[in-house]
Amino acid sequence: MQRKSLTRDECPIARSLERVGEWWSILIMRDALQGLRRFDEFSRSLGIAPNMLTRRLNALVEAGMLERQAYSERPPRYEYVPTAKGEDFRMVLMSLVAWGNRHYAEEGTSVELVERETGRPVQPAFANTDGQMVPLDQCTLQAGPAASLGMRERLALLDAKP
Repeated sequence: MQRKSLTRDECPIARSLERVGEWWSILIMRDALQGLRRFDEFSRSLGIAPNMLTRRLNALVEAGMLERQAYSERPPRYEYVPTAKGEDFRMVLMSLVAWGNRHYAEEGTSVELVERETGRPVQPAFANTDGQMVPLDQCTLQAGPAASLGMRERLALLDAKP
């Protein structure tokens, strides 16, 4: 029996990083999820070169994270609006905020994740399908229905670790 080798295409982290793992893409998504929509807004916020911004916006549209919507015909101008897939990325960004604050804000936090109504600080959390909170140390990875033999073997190796 020939063993299928594990590819990075099968790993959800690798697949995700392929689409949004580039520095500028993550910052563009941060700004888009905070309400920026237009090329010049992104440019002002990020200080990014126009050619790089164009490439990153096009890549995010191609990845299905943003949708181009025309707001002017003459000259043609577009807004970049997060799709449902892009909105789902908010959780990833908020987790990065919490992690960065916990580990890299020696001088204090410059941005905090808070509950909109109360202003109380919050932390990203996990819940099971019934809505019950599950502590992170009680979570693990397991092979999904489409996992290859290579993925199953890799996860078995990780499970065997003490």
